[in-house]
Amino acid sequence: MDHDKTGCQAPPEGPILCVNNCGFFGSAATMNMCSKCHKDMMLKEEQAKLAASSFGNIMNGSSSSTTTESVAAKVDVPVNAVEPKPISVQPSFAFGSGESGDTKPKDGPKRCLSCNKRVGLTGFNCRCGNLFCAVHRYSNKHDCPFDYRTAGRDAIAKANPVIKAEKLDKI
Repeated sequence: MDHDKTGCQAPPEGPILCVNNCGFFGSAATMNMCSKCHKDMMLKEEQAKLAASSFGNIMNGSSSSTTTESVAAKVDVPVNAVEPKPISVQPSFAFGSGESGDTKPKDGPKRCLSCNKRVGLTGFNCRCGNLFCAVHRYSNKHDCPFDYRTAGRDAIAKANPVIKAEKLDKI
């Protein structure tokens, strides 16, 4: 009853649910949100500030830290309005432009070159540069074009250079 006279509010009797209705309990220290929702909100605010500062750098054409801080302070971006939009990228086929060498190969599942079997982490890389399964890992099983004989000769020649002593002058 004394609270009504002084104008102070009494603390709630029971625990407070999160304002995002996630099912967890919130607290007054985290603006009546649970810890996860509060952390997500703080992360979104930081991303919005970074986006605003990078936008300011692009518009101003400068890279100094003082301008980024001033631009970030001036721009107010509502947190709820910032949502990532899906970007649809359609491949452009430019014939003769020379950009075909810059494209990356598809990062799909790793497969054996001979039988097209999925190998995952257990694939074997051959000296010819291809990936094979356990059955086709040997060079005679996948018709390997790598020349082992020449590679062996070159390795021996490199490891054992020819040493020839200078001829002595006879007296």
